[in-house]
Amino acid sequence: MSLRINDVVPDFEAETSQGPISFHEWIGDSWTILFSHPKDFTPVCTTEFGAVAKLSEEWKKRGTKVIGISVDGVEDHKKWINDISSYASCEVGFPIIADEGLKVAKLFDMLPAEAYLPDGRTPADSATVRSVFIIGPDKQLKLTMTYPMNVGRNFGEVLRALDALQTANGKGVATPADWTTGEDVIIPPTVSNEDAKAKFGEFETIFPYLRKTRLKD
Repeated sequence: MSLRINDVVPDFEAETSQGPISFHEWIGDSWTILFSHPKDFTPVCTTEFGAVAKLSEEWKKRGTKVIGISVDGVEDHKKWINDISSYASCEVGFPIIADEGLKVAKLFDMLPAEAYLPDGRTPADSATVRSVFIIGPDKQLKLTMTYPMNVGRNFGEVLRALDALQTANGKGVATPADWTTGEDVIIPPTVSNEDAKAKFGEFETIFPYLRKTRLKD
């Protein structure tokens, strides 16, 4: 079954580089970013893990937990973390889920149910395990994006998308293309002009269905 926006994400138990977790319990009341990888000791993924580690303070500011997953075991994860820390010149403070049996990859619809890892496998055998999932405190999937193995993910964009989601969900608005924090937001068409005036104050009407306003601090 496909995992769609606003679906409650699967709960599962797994071993990680920081010990066992039960996923929904681990999420708690936080926003969460789960980002997946097809294999340890791969070049693009090493740079991505380093990028996430460097953003540790940014995740904390947004009340967000991050957790990686790679289709290898805990001992490989721990060895790989040494390389990531060396590359990024910082500590890798988040856990990495071990998914040798592909349970989580299949639960999150990154691999078909019949998928398996052959002997002598390469990253190509699990190439589709390259997704980012942003999950709300309600355990619902808010956003997902998937990249090929030869294109590194832009975690600045993941951070921007997280800001947009937290703003949209928290303030009852939408965000326009290329939006960043502090810029004008969109008033939903379901909100009348009278209610928009009461809630947001002044706003700009571009079309009857496109109204923009600046959120108050």
